[in-house]
Amino acid sequence: MALGYDKMRSNRQSVLALALALLVGLLGLACSAPLAAQTMQDVECGSLDNAYGPFDYTDASDRAIKLPVVEKFHFNSDIENLRRGQSGTIIGDLDYALRAFPNHHRALNAVGRYLLKNPSVGVPPYFNADCYFNRAMRWRPRDGTVRMIYGTYLFKSGEREAALKRYEEALALMPDSAEVHYNMGLLEVELERFDAALEHAHKAYALGYPLEGLKNRLKRAGKWREAQVANVP
Repeated sequence: MALGYDKMRSNRQSVLALALALLVGLLGLACSAPLAAQTMQDVECGSLDNAYGPFDYTDASDRAIKLPVVEKFHFNSDIENLRRGQSGTIIGDLDYALRAFPNHHRALNAVGRYLLKNPSVGVPPYFNADCYFNRAMRWRPRDGTVRMIYGTYLFKSGEREAALKRYEEALALMPDSAEVHYNMGLLEVELERFDAALEHAHKAYALGYPLEGLKNRLKRAGKWREAQVANVP
């Protein structure tokens, strides 16, 4: 009888241990799920470690010392204007520049334009456009210009709500950027949210933005109004 009791107690302990292990596992999954979702693209888009760099495009020292070395061989006007490669192919040179300077603003703009025209090129050993932007944001999360350029790429890709999210992030980092306000205004026109578009237009022009494309689009939609100037006694 005592042997049977000991066996029953051992079985209960085993069941309890198994239940506890399952509970811990479930809690671990629940806690790690957001992290997994957050880092999955980071893993897919590769480490930022590089033989040369990475360097910061917004850092004065890196721009003065390291940037000329990269741009001399991998980012001339032919590359930026997508005419032809310099040291190799266009995508090869852009990839080199963006591995060395992940947040190189002009190279990000160029790679976005290039991969919109040549989407099949964005496969290993090169990245797709989203990965180049992912790497830039990981490298310098507070570089608002990166997010603005990403927003423009998404806008041109037809991903309007995703573009708006990136523009909003850029604006949070650069609230006085005429260019961000201008681009957001263009997107709001596309979304037919004309009040928001007009507000961004007024802010962009008050900050000195020179192009009148946004103003003209609002005029064609019959939604343009001049900004009211406060009366000063």
